[in-house]
Amino acid sequence: MSTETMSKEILRGGQFLVKEVDCEDVFTLEDLSEEQQMMRESTKEFVDRKIWANWERFEQKDYAFTEECMREAGELGLLSIAVPEAYGGMGMGFVSTMLVCDYISGVTGSFSTAFGAHTGIGTMPITLYGTEEQKQKYVPKLATGEWFGAYCLTEPGAGSDANSGKTKAVLSEDGKYYSISGQKMWISNAGFCNLFIVFARIEDDKNITGFIVENDPENGISLGDEEKKLGIHSSSTRQVFFNETKVPVENMLSERGNGFKIAMNALNVGRIKLAAACLEAQRRVLNEATKYANERIQFKTPIMNFGAIKAKIADMATNAYVDESACYRAAKNIEDRIALREAEGNSHQEAELKGVEEYAIECSILKVAVSEHVQQTSDEGIQIFGGMGFSAETPMESAWRDARISRIYEGTNEINRMLAVGMLVKKAMKGHVDLLGPATAVGEELMGIPSFDTPDYSELFAEEKDMIKRLKKVFLMVAGSAVQKFGPQLEEHQQLLMAAADILIQIYLAESAILRTEKNAKRFGEAAQATQIAMSRYYLYKAVDIINDKGKEAIISFAEGDEQRMMLMGLKRFTKYVNFPNVIALRTQIADKVANDNGYTFD
Repeated sequence: MSTETMSKEILRGGQFLVKEVDCEDVFTLEDLSEEQQMMRESTKEFVDRKIWANWERFEQKDYAFTEECMREAGELGLLSIAVPEAYGGMGMGFVSTMLVCDYISGVTGSFSTAFGAHTGIGTMPITLYGTEEQKQKYVPKLATGEWFGAYCLTEPGAGSDANSGKTKAVLSEDGKYYSISGQKMWISNAGFCNLFIVFARIEDDKNITGFIVENDPENGISLGDEEKKLGIHSSSTRQVFFNETKVPVENMLSERGNGFKIAMNALNVGRIKLAAACLEAQRRVLNEATKYANERIQFKTPIMNFGAIKAKIADMATNAYVDESACYRAAKNIEDRIALREAEGNSHQEAELKGVEEYAIECSILKVAVSEHVQQTSDEGIQIFGGMGFSAETPMESAWRDARISRIYEGTNEINRMLAVGMLVKKAMKGHVDLLGPATAVGEELMGIPSFDTPDYSELFAEEKDMIKRLKKVFLMVAGSAVQKFGPQLEEHQQLLMAAADILIQIYLAESAILRTEKNAKRFGEAAQATQIAMSRYYLYKAVDIINDKGKEAIISFAEGDEQRMMLMGLKRFTKYVNFPNVIALRTQIADKVANDNGYTFD
């Protein structure tokens, strides 16, 4: 990290809501270093040659081919990006790990799942929580793909409630090993992994404990059949049974009872990486849909010329652009926070754990938004292909099926919505994010007389940035009043939390796109960013609609009488455009650019 960056105050997680951000302080894909660009190209070369050229094999439940692709990825160093150099990895920064995760994951959810399960929850818990001996013993093998990892947390009775697992770990009389017994399910990579990260409960401990368990069938480990799944057909997914499996005491991961913390922190990283893994899938689906729409002739013209198709292409491109903007903004925030902690004397392990944990709110926001956008994009991809989209002969239907799991992975979207708001409120109570002051100010503003001056919106994005400020006031008004009314019981009002979360999500995404485009317009010129400007304006327009809807739903559900009337007036004031954008013109402009380029060219 540069001295200049170090001297600047790095925004803490959730502070985007109450602090103004300069576009120069936001990282974008256009800021990639030459080394990162080369890494992206080498990743794409591998994916196009090995995975895209054989996409049908993944639909035929060719688990051996998934393993073969993983081994080649290991040989190319793609499994070792985030692993410290001391353990045979490349030791690259968080943005670089996001970049590889992004571009390696676009063809099939089968390989994406295998890659994510191995590099993330299969390897990362050891690099972040393991002892030096554990790291030296296991991480180099995992980094090269000599060994593959899997993660055993979920049980038949413990899904979202991860800490309620029944798997037991009993210490031997001589104190040398634990005997683990229990059943785990939905274990990705189970069919070909060499090592499991297993969570079990010792005696009647409140929290579970993590263990590193080598996969040895002669040590009481057996596997169920491959699960029959809607999608990710060639991702090995099995139940794993442990029957008095002996695990040396030195293979306990971190401290006794620390398993739940390990699991939750692994999920924070997993959430933002899952968002990254959905980006290239959107781009590729859009590219295929665009090529088809340009070539498919109906009524003597390419179907791309029809407004109904243009609207779909514009939505798909806009979502991909906005999602990129938000993901890489957050990734660089995490990378900078890690570097700052290391500069303050933290170990790499501690710095990375705390760096990611700091942005847990943003990780949940991105997981929800991007997983839902990839589903929408694949659905519209099928629609553009028409009957051929429904056929297994084209990759559209497999993309749609594979996309569906992303809304369940790494904590369901419902849980992540509630987490995002819940974590923000907790941060406010700890004084890490000042929500009370701004929320009070919004309350006072509602009581005052609104200004009737005509603002100067002559500069690029002047009105849009003013709108973002006002949308933040909507969240502060709704969430502030809800906290005041319900206090600690707010978490029991799940539908209210989910409405607030949707407001929060739209603010972060819309602002990220506007800041990225503003930064690039300043350095490349507005003319060069004409389509990106259109996408940013179009997304904001849609975000305002969602925020209006969710804000109204929340207000009329918990406020009454004068308070309700005042808040509804505030909602109307805060979401009011002075100059509405021409939505159809924006969509047409975006779609025409994508059509002319025969695909997505904004990354």
